[in-house]
Amino acid sequence: MKGSLTQEVPSTGFELGQAYKVCRGIARREAKNFYYAFLALPVDRRNAICAIYAFMRQADDLADDESLSREERRRRLDAWLAAWRQVAAGAVSNDPVFLAVRDATTRFRIPLALLDELVEGVTMDLARAGNGAPDTYATFADLYRYCYLVASVVGLVCIRIFGYIDPRAEKLAEETGIAFQLTNILRDVSEDAGRKRVYLPLEDLAAHKISVHSLLHHASGTPPAMNERNMFEEMAKRAERYYASARELMPLINKESRPALWVLVTIYHRLLKRIAAADYDVFTRKAKVPLVEKLAILAIGLGWTAWERVFKR
Repeated sequence: MKGSLTQEVPSTGFELGQAYKVCRGIARREAKNFYYAFLALPVDRRNAICAIYAFMRQADDLADDESLSREERRRRLDAWLAAWRQVAAGAVSNDPVFLAVRDATTRFRIPLALLDELVEGVTMDLARAGNGAPDTYATFADLYRYCYLVASVVGLVCIRIFGYIDPRAEKLAEETGIAFQLTNILRDVSEDAGRKRVYLPLEDLAAHKISVHSLLHHASGTPPAMNERNMFEEMAKRAERYYASARELMPLINKESRPALWVLVTIYHRLLKRIAAADYDVFTRKAKVPLVEKLAILAIGLGWTAWERVFKR
């Protein structure tokens, strides 16, 4: 289905073009790394992926609103998800994100079950007791499940927008998502600790003789101890193994989408490299890929896109 984006959605007053514009605005404002990759996509695919990002952002914002109790956040997320399911089934809505996502899932044959999994991922922490104890994961297998829901499922949605034929792409997209989320976890160790969340598996902490308490109460402005750096390095090496899947994924997706995937993987991989270059000091600084570097990566991606469109058709 490749219908015009100017068609009006019945009884809402919204045109699809307007709905997608709202989603692009959310992605431009909030997607610090993703948005640069989106710009390397053809317009229809870019619109769809911005809609999915905006959907994820809505769910994240509801789940992370710490001015509300966990119970209230769960209630609001349940109501939000029920409203989305009604719109997905054809109900009238004035929510431009829902309208754009409904169109995108139809155009690119995205299973609605994947969106349910996305929401399941952002609600995992809310499902815990909330009795003051920190959120933790016992093993890497437990953490993998969390990473799958919040990141790999995004990859599985994205490749449907990118386009692929070979079913091997699905496992590789899953593992690429794991690489991205492990990178996020390393970057955000200090920030997450401030929110009483520890995404480093307890088995890894024990192996390096690090207590959850010491991680949660690391003195502000103090760099990591050697055993903490060693643990972070092990996590980075894990992430590196999953980045290998991203390289294998590249030739399996539609040619016109490869530059966007390359931009995304390159920016995230540079972020991991910056964490390593800082000797895994994730306590006194937050690793970032500078804007000028992101723009240089994007320029290469856009040049690649132009080459594909002009010379390889």
